[in-house]
Amino acid sequence: MGEIHILALFRESFTLVIMLFCSILSVTFALERWWYFRSAQASPDDVLSHVRKSLEGGKTDAAAAYCQKHPSAVAQVVHYGLLHAARSRKDLEELMLTKLKEERVKLERFLGVLGTLGNISPFIGLFGTVVGIIKAFRDLASSGTGGPAVVARGIAEALVATAAGLLVAIPASILYNYFMRRLKVITVDMEIASARLLVMLGAK
Repeated sequence: MGEIHILALFRESFTLVIMLFCSILSVTFALERWWYFRSAQASPDDVLSHVRKSLEGGKTDAAAAYCQKHPSAVAQVVHYGLLHAARSRKDLEELMLTKLKEERVKLERFLGVLGTLGNISPFIGLFGTVVGIIKAFRDLASSGTGGPAVVARGIAEALVATAAGLLVAIPASILYNYFMRRLKVITVDMEIASARLLVMLGAK
């Protein structure tokens, strides 16, 4: 059985081209999400300590301006609460909850793509392998010579599609779970910041 030429396989297998496209998508969205989460995460204690100092000095506008400039999701929820600080506690809770959901939607953006790539890539690879095996047997039948060597080479080339599918799926699944874990942490941080801001404002 001779060597397997990757470039030749890409020319002959449309499945491998799809897998290459999926891998590019996975890396692109993972980098975009990493950059977004990097700026979206912040300690609620750090944000609220600045807000508390401003509120104690009677500078509500300064506290709101600080949160508006801060890129973290926690700061955005606190900023929204400060803008509506004059409302009743019930209304303020509802408003900050809607803002929390809004920030969560932003954090979840593109994570579905990573999750989908992690789930479907092995099946795409398996489909390519099945098509490759069918082609190998068809070539053997049409040539009539070569015997098991021809089939073995064809099967070996077809299995490359399964390997490619796993190569895309495993990192995509790991990255999806990683970002989902960070999403849960940031969501809890937003909930903590909302509850503490209500106490600081003394909303009734």
